[in-house]
Amino acid sequence: MSSGPPVFGQVSAVADAILYEGYLLYPYRRSSAKNKVRWQFGVLLPRGWAEAHGLRDTSVAGSAESWWQQTECLVLAPGLDTVHVRLRFLQLQRRHVEKRAQDGVYHVADRLAVDGREEFGFDEAVPREADITASLADLLEAESVISVDLPAGRDVETLTQVGRVVRRREAISATVRLSAQACGPRRGLLRLRVRVENAGRGLDPGADREAALGRALLATHTLLAVPGGSFVSMLDPPDWGRLAAHECRNVHTFPVLADCGTSVMLSSPVILYDHPRVAPESPGSLHDATEIDEILSLRTLTLTEQEKAEARATDPRAAAIVDRVDAMPPEGFGRLHGAIRSRKPATAPEED
Repeated sequence: MSSGPPVFGQVSAVADAILYEGYLLYPYRRSSAKNKVRWQFGVLLPRGWAEAHGLRDTSVAGSAESWWQQTECLVLAPGLDTVHVRLRFLQLQRRHVEKRAQDGVYHVADRLAVDGREEFGFDEAVPREADITASLADLLEAESVISVDLPAGRDVETLTQVGRVVRRREAISATVRLSAQACGPRRGLLRLRVRVENAGRGLDPGADREAALGRALLATHTLLAVPGGSFVSMLDPPDWGRLAAHECRNVHTFPVLADCGTSVMLSSPVILYDHPRVAPESPGSLHDATEIDEILSLRTLTLTEQEKAEARATDPRAAAIVDRVDAMPPEGFGRLHGAIRSRKPATAPEED
């Protein structure tokens, strides 16, 4: 593994939006029914558990859970250059609070009041990345198999003498398989395949989904770059590449051109258009489906102080959303009210 190209940083805003899509929904409270069933996109579960529960869907839909996902896309690389792949996902982190008894022993509690605020138990997530570099010439000869392993972890945050917050993470193992195949009709046209698998073992097949999520890759997606080549749009391929694009097989994810040119692909479990970008008027992510910023921001303003306090106690990202909306000036809401973007400048009508 090695660090990826700097060009990945240019698409980080869109990639982060994918990473946290559906992470927490309005009204951002733990008690909300919408936030009791979470993690809807790019969920790769341990293979044994997924197969025991009949998760065999092979459609492109990233909301279908599985133990693997596959990206196939076209790249023009006559010089057989280096390919950079960045795997990104969330690792589940279970947060619970423990109250300290008089004898000094800690006991799990539903909530804890500390210095005028409350702490809840809730599932968080830690962003993870793995950068992989390979030669296209080598991938034409043989598949490259890379292991990505994350150990289990436990962090303890003491809250004065009242209690503490404990965060736990299960070990995660993943396998990334890279391969390439010449597919014509142009010299240097290759079909590049990136297959990501959950390689975790040891989970009881009879365990419930909550237990399986602890060992899952969540919101799994990949960034691809070939500095000396150029990717072909899979949504609108040129005539000479249409058949080759049609033959590409994408499962639980779909690749689109990610930057202003053709040098980076983003393969996402949320289907996007080519060249996606975050609206410049958006003050920050709301994690809520199509991100209708104005409506969600106005609805957040209607929450009672008690509801806002619960949202802040639910998750730090929820607290950031509530604080940002509370502090947004009128001109900020004005920017969210609407924008017109035209593909070409409007022309004045001719006079009679």
